[in-house]
Amino acid sequence: MLGWDPYFEEKFKPYAEDGYVPARVTADFGAEYLVQDADGPTRASAGRHLRNDGHLLPAVGDWVAVLHREPVSSVHGVVERRTVFSRKVSSNESKEQVLAANVDVAFVVAAATDVNARRIERYLTIAWQSGATPIVLMTKADVVESPDDLRAELEAVSMGTPVLVTSSITGQGMEGITAHLRPARTGVLLGPSGAGKSTLINYIVGAEVMRTRQIHHTGEGRHMTSHRQLVQLPGGGMIIDTPGLREAQLWEGEDGLANLFEDIEALALGCRFTDCAHNTEPGCAVKAALGEGTLDPARFNSYRKLQRELRAIAAKSDARIRIEERRKWKQISMAAKVRTRP
Repeated sequence: MLGWDPYFEEKFKPYAEDGYVPARVTADFGAEYLVQDADGPTRASAGRHLRNDGHLLPAVGDWVAVLHREPVSSVHGVVERRTVFSRKVSSNESKEQVLAANVDVAFVVAAATDVNARRIERYLTIAWQSGATPIVLMTKADVVESPDDLRAELEAVSMGTPVLVTSSITGQGMEGITAHLRPARTGVLLGPSGAGKSTLINYIVGAEVMRTRQIHHTGEGRHMTSHRQLVQLPGGGMIIDTPGLREAQLWEGEDGLANLFEDIEALALGCRFTDCAHNTEPGCAVKAALGEGTLDPARFNSYRKLQRELRAIAAKSDARIRIEERRKWKQISMAAKVRTRP
């Protein structure tokens, strides 16, 4: 049922002992959620203690502990996640936003009419950070003259990540998508507005389950999705649609860069100094590759930019933790003084 397996059964045991029912979050409407258990879908809201701690709020794909009530059930806990897709809320705030949870396959979507290598690198970094298996989807292949050339461009950027060429008009590549989600795996679609994510889901399901806006003759369109939603597929498996992200801000963790930029990481191993910053150091293998033309400068600049973002986030997060710890101990100290006051 909806991807329930021994992992989640084991993690749910403490909630089962307290009489809660497991359910999966299938849609997030902000104030309320749509959750589904063995008896079907129902509306639910987060319990008070969850609302008081934003880090514990459910996300689409989460398994949660539910107490059924009328007219709206209550979510009392979030089961430990196996994978999680996160991004930074905004450029001015070091706060995590969970896009989806417990996803097995991450489809990074790029329209054939708007292939942007740097954007693909950013989305793939988010995918690798999550713990899911990334796959690149090129949509709208029917509206371009040379989809094979674009596929080669995407393969060069994705460094070994599979690339599927698809069309919601001709049906090209759709079987490849569903094959990755059988028998009960969960996928997520990540990409900008207008990339064709909702149209792709409607084609696979065979019904208008996601709202879309009419596509222009150039193949361009705007994504109508306003909330995250998990959709069950007829042949088995599930897929989560997400609103187009205006800013694919990264969250913590540099591990995703190592997976995506293996060529640069391998070059760095040949540098004379282990802490080489690839700027002015002698014996730098990365600088040599740039000079010889075997490493694309734009790709290296993208690597450095993503690396700086992740390190800045980590530094802000560490500073926030230190401030919170100081505030906590100050409160404890003040409370102790009050208790000992004659």
